[in-house]
Amino acid sequence: MQIRQKLTYQFILIVALILTMSSLSIYFFSDDYRRDNFYNRLLNKATNTAKLLIEVEEVDAELLKRIDKDNPVSLPYEIITIYNHKDELLYGSNDDELLWIDSEILNRIRIEGEVRYWQGNYEVLGFMFADNFNRFTVVAGAIDINGLNKLKNLRAVLLIVFGISILLVFVSGSIYAGRALKPISKVIEQVNNISISSLNMRVDEGNSKDEIALLAATFNKMLSRLEASFKIQKNFIANASHELRTPLTAITGQLEVALIRKRSNDEYEQIIASVLEDMKSLNSISNRLLLLAQTSAETPNVDFKPFRIDDLIWQVRTELIKMNSHYVVEIEIGEDFDDENQFIIFGNEHLVKTAISNLMDNGCKYTSDYKIRVSIQLKEQNIFLHFIDQGIGIDPKDTEYIFEPFRRGKNVSSIKGHGIGLSLVQRIAMLHNGNVRVESVLDGGSTFTISFPIYKI
Repeated sequence: MQIRQKLTYQFILIVALILTMSSLSIYFFSDDYRRDNFYNRLLNKATNTAKLLIEVEEVDAELLKRIDKDNPVSLPYEIITIYNHKDELLYGSNDDELLWIDSEILNRIRIEGEVRYWQGNYEVLGFMFADNFNRFTVVAGAIDINGLNKLKNLRAVLLIVFGISILLVFVSGSIYAGRALKPISKVIEQVNNISISSLNMRVDEGNSKDEIALLAATFNKMLSRLEASFKIQKNFIANASHELRTPLTAITGQLEVALIRKRSNDEYEQIIASVLEDMKSLNSISNRLLLLAQTSAETPNVDFKPFRIDDLIWQVRTELIKMNSHYVVEIEIGEDFDDENQFIIFGNEHLVKTAISNLMDNGCKYTSDYKIRVSIQLKEQNIFLHFIDQGIGIDPKDTEYIFEPFRRGKNVSSIKGHGIGLSLVQRIAMLHNGNVRVESVLDGGSTFTISFPIYKI
């Protein structure tokens, strides 16, 4: 069921409930008023009749019957009976015995003072009338033909008005719901026109104030993120393909050249060694791309656990120097550490090791003396790792782009690299609720700082 239909039906239901409650209230209050008014008229008429019979000596029962018979203010089918304290009938117009009155009813009237009840179509009123010496029981009944006809007419009017109102509400509700949902229909139409090739399109935000405008604005923000993600993905695929194609082309070229003619064992060994180096480069690129894709996911599937970051730094230093014996890595630990538990962070040890290794390797690789200093500092429940070198530095124009995948500074084009490491470092830092920043002077060295929150035991 469409929202328009739901809103229409809900609107009809609400109005129907309101009309029903209002109609019932009008009907029952009108009926209550009719009943009170009728009983008051019956009381007045019966009281006047009792006064004439009891207080006026010249009036007897027969004369009173003739008076009541010709009285224009008599109620329809009016019956009045008067009894003394011995339940003897003093006066009665109940000749046809339309009202059944017994001693039980009379006693009830004497006890309660006034009794109202229905007997067939008659509404009956019983009350006590007293003169100076005696008390009399008066029972009067009549049929409120006029009042009941008005009530019946009111009931018919209310039903007709209810039916017409529901019909009008259905029509107006349908039109209102259609107009209310028109902006949403417009948004749906605009969204249907947006495809992968037209992610630059945006939904009209209308007055930018109501909930529909907020929905459109939220959708536009999502489109902006999607557009940015698609651009990043497109550039990533293009750059990754280029980076992978370079070693593959080199391998293919070397093997094709090797097959042109027979060569000596030494030449074959040189070719195999060169191909092996390219294969290692290809493997390194593949691993970095895999890590980059893994850390770029919104919910990375990685295991986190507590570990000591100082031990990890010493481990990375040992492995890096083992592979590059000319590297020099100095490690300094700040004086703010007074507890071994302050070195513990919560995260994925392999990813943090990759980030530290990248920063440490870059510091040595882009420095003429292959030397880097790593300073470990504690500040405000965070561990800061400063990677300080005196290398070639970074051009200020390139600083804002160096953390993007496959972006490298112009002054390092002659040095081997793929432009993946720093973007991977940034993703790893963000994944661990940390941060990474750089301070650099062209030809004056660089300082990369990465931070991680301390794990509270």
